[in-house]
Amino acid sequence: MKKIGFSGTLDPITNGHMWVINEARSLADEVVVFLSENPAKKPKFSAEERKSIISLSCTEQGWHNVSVVIVRGDYTARAAKKQGVECLIRGIRTTADFDYENLIQQTNVDVLQGAKTVFVMPPRDLGSVSSSFVKALEGPIGWNWIMKKFVPGPAYHAWVLSWLRKEWETLWDYEHRDATAIAHADDWFARLTGPDCYGGAARYYHNLDHLVHGLCEIRVWAGNMRPDPADVDIIKQAFWFHDAEYGHHGDPAAATNEEASAQMWLGSHLGQEMDDAAELIRATDHFQEAAITHRLKDVLLSVDLAILGQDDEVYQNYARAIRQEYSHMADDVYREQRGAALAHLCRKAQQGLLFGNAYFAEQYNERAIDNMQREMARLAAG
Repeated sequence: MKKIGFSGTLDPITNGHMWVINEARSLADEVVVFLSENPAKKPKFSAEERKSIISLSCTEQGWHNVSVVIVRGDYTARAAKKQGVECLIRGIRTTADFDYENLIQQTNVDVLQGAKTVFVMPPRDLGSVSSSFVKALEGPIGWNWIMKKFVPGPAYHAWVLSWLRKEWETLWDYEHRDATAIAHADDWFARLTGPDCYGGAARYYHNLDHLVHGLCEIRVWAGNMRPDPADVDIIKQAFWFHDAEYGHHGDPAAATNEEASAQMWLGSHLGQEMDDAAELIRATDHFQEAAITHRLKDVLLSVDLAILGQDDEVYQNYARAIRQEYSHMADDVYREQRGAALAHLCRKAQQGLLFGNAYFAEQYNERAIDNMQREMARLAAG
């Protein structure tokens, strides 16, 4: 077969869709993805954004025989046939899927004189993966780590940026800002999520995932504890910037990451009162815990350390990311230094001192001890 088509809204494309596309590649020389633009639907991503995400996802897999066409104002099966595509491919996960797809197939051929349909059945682990399923994951703490398992990298990256964008716009009250202020905030969002900050390729842990997880922790804490909304904004401002500057400084005279991040925040001129959040950023310096005080310090540090108390899968992702972030260290040196850091944190947790905020201590302290002890055992075993 020369050409085969695959159609859908694909908002977002999932690993289930990617499996079907790959099956199509085994049946034809060329695969055309027909991306339907339905005015009745309100997709998360525009048609052009979805086209880019699909193209990037296929390129990431090395699939160079896949093209994407946006269908506007026509039935997909009819548009496919006009482009020389005689067959479409669809994934069937359940009997309900079959009944629906069979009806669509009959309509496509008998009514529209469009392309016929070939059905394939995905493997069991992808049987429940759909765009609706993925969308339903968003929200609770750890949603991003779960979603990552079900969508290709470019789709995940686009989704996380979209989520962070909403958080950013809410923080800076875009609805009531003028065009100049919004443009300024837009520039800073692009900078913070871009390659020189949290979006950097070498950011294995202090990255966009870290931003999403921490902001979710802050949201849930605020929802449970009902603090002053002004304090919540200060914590969010500090969290957005607290690891913006991150590196391995060899010069003892150089500014710490925390001080450099505080200076970046002050230089952003995003708010009217900047000093409070700057001091809170400085307070995240774990090497100066006793020296720097701030009324919100315990909350922000607890947010930062909450990753230690997550379920095993999330913790394992975190531990692997930390190892990658310190890939410049030899294994024996890393095991020694990481083990010492974990032993210090574990002792603090056992003494009830790891999480300075009572809410986070109740949520995460015991699990953090278990996670760190298991990691220390693995490090000791080599």
